[in-house]
Amino acid sequence: MSATGRLGARPLADGHCEFRVWAPDARRVELDLPEAGRRESMTAGEFGEFAVRVSDVAAGARYRFVLDGGDALPDPASRSQPDGVHGASQVVDTSFGWTDDGWVGIGLEDCVLYELHVGTFSAEGTFDGVIRRLEGLAGLGVTMLELLPVAQFPGERNWGYDGVFPHAVQSSYGGWSGLQRLVDACHARGVGVVLDVVYNHLGPEGNVLGRYGPYFTDAYATPWGRALNFDGPHSDGVRRYFIEQAVACIEELHLDGLRLDAVHAIHDRSARPFLEELTAAVHAAGERLGRRCLVIAESDLNAPRFVTDVARGGLGMDAMWCDDLHHALHVALTGERSGYYEDYGDLAQFAAAWSTGMAFTGQWSPHRKRGHGRPPGTMEPRRAIVCVQNHDQIGNRLRGDRLTASCGRDQLRFAMAALLLSPCTPMLFMGEEHLEERPFQYFVSHGDPDLVEAVRTGRREEFAAFGWAEEPPDPQAEQTFRDCVLSTPGPEGMRHREFVASLLRLRRELLRHGEPARAAVLDPHTVVAQLGAGARAHVLAFSFAAEARTLGLPGVGVGWRRVWSSAIEQVELRVEDPGSIVLQGWEVAVFGAVPPADRSR
Repeated sequence: MSATGRLGARPLADGHCEFRVWAPDARRVELDLPEAGRRESMTAGEFGEFAVRVSDVAAGARYRFVLDGGDALPDPASRSQPDGVHGASQVVDTSFGWTDDGWVGIGLEDCVLYELHVGTFSAEGTFDGVIRRLEGLAGLGVTMLELLPVAQFPGERNWGYDGVFPHAVQSSYGGWSGLQRLVDACHARGVGVVLDVVYNHLGPEGNVLGRYGPYFTDAYATPWGRALNFDGPHSDGVRRYFIEQAVACIEELHLDGLRLDAVHAIHDRSARPFLEELTAAVHAAGERLGRRCLVIAESDLNAPRFVTDVARGGLGMDAMWCDDLHHALHVALTGERSGYYEDYGDLAQFAAAWSTGMAFTGQWSPHRKRGHGRPPGTMEPRRAIVCVQNHDQIGNRLRGDRLTASCGRDQLRFAMAALLLSPCTPMLFMGEEHLEERPFQYFVSHGDPDLVEAVRTGRREEFAAFGWAEEPPDPQAEQTFRDCVLSTPGPEGMRHREFVASLLRLRRELLRHGEPARAAVLDPHTVVAQLGAGARAHVLAFSFAAEARTLGLPGVGVGWRRVWSSAIEQVELRVEDPGSIVLQGWEVAVFGAVPPADRSR
């Protein structure tokens, strides 16, 4: 299928505005301009496309489309829905006074991701609210923001996964221009921006795509709504719709990449998978701008094919979320074993996940009742994005409680060190750096009472697998949302923030010179990993015991000097006997190699 122009509304340099829509089942389509009180007939083209070019329509004008004399509907490729998902679309001038000409992007080797929800990150709940806090994030050592979805959703409170206009930017956050301001401000501070996008389903309220054409299919199903049609009749038009949105994110919003939500729920049996085609289009858009742009998959499959080169049978994506490190750490820290946590509890799983991102590489999973995963093979650790907290793992708990509700100071420092010293790519969740105690709960602001009740019922049923019988917070209540807005950190939070900053400095130093580490279980309470070799060698020791213990480090013909500790504020830089190293409870310690000639110093 060939495309003759961008879908949606596009102001032109000659003062005209071009409108283009894909409606393959329609015989006649009209452009409705309610503010001007007129309608314009659109010309049919190939493959179900209709277009018209009109004068006297500028940025800011409202418009809709009318198919075969039916209802006036908002544009499926709308850039703006200022009156909400049920209102008319708005023409947007996507040009912007960019100041990031020298920006070349952030490579995976330098990525420290910071996931945030725009609506709860600041009291303002806007893109501008994020901008006012950028200096602190850049100073912490964050190099890439990962924004939860910002596609237009119903109301003003939502995680973002109920978006129904993928090309539009949530108006209550600041709209298209607000996101452009944020990206430009991030680049000025050396920080990139990745956007979470949802290509596996759309939300239920205000969803008009099915009225325009076969965007959806009944051949597959997802847990959240009808599956999108990426391999059936007319699927070329559906692919074009989403790929245009992805490319616009790079070319018009200057984003540094996309995080694709739940790619395991994108069903596609075509010879050239949609994910491969999309990834190639995003990479090509980045190349046109002279920038590196990333495509990140969220998947629970532990399948390296997502990040394997196309020439070797993969999909060519850059990185993928891997949950095993989170799960292994959560069980070790909290002792919880319900739901999917029943699969974890072995330190060897932590060692494998810390080293490669994946603990399950084909083994039997008691929770899934089948084998799970595939060996990583030649997959580089940096292609695995790991965390100890994220929006899902916090928000899908009954009370949306963070680790601060169940772990002590030493455990929280241990978890942070385990994350930030891993050779995988680390991701922080907003507030984690300052010991945020406020929850991150699930919230919505739907207008349909039946839908609201269905969401409430669904939340109750979802928690049944975890044995949580308590009533969850009401997702529709505004207070549920308000309770999630980040607090101002106190003295203890600021001390933890400095601890995180020191860890990120240590990470940059260790991973700059060392080969990727492979961790191994030393004893029932200890995991060790060696990074680098010879004079630049370091050993990382992780103590999973609550009390101090003495152990022996693996010998490589050198002595060891403790250069950093999660449990000791001021480390005494002296050579320690490799056979009688003392680790405190829940300590992560880094030991540097000491050549024989220096052992007496």
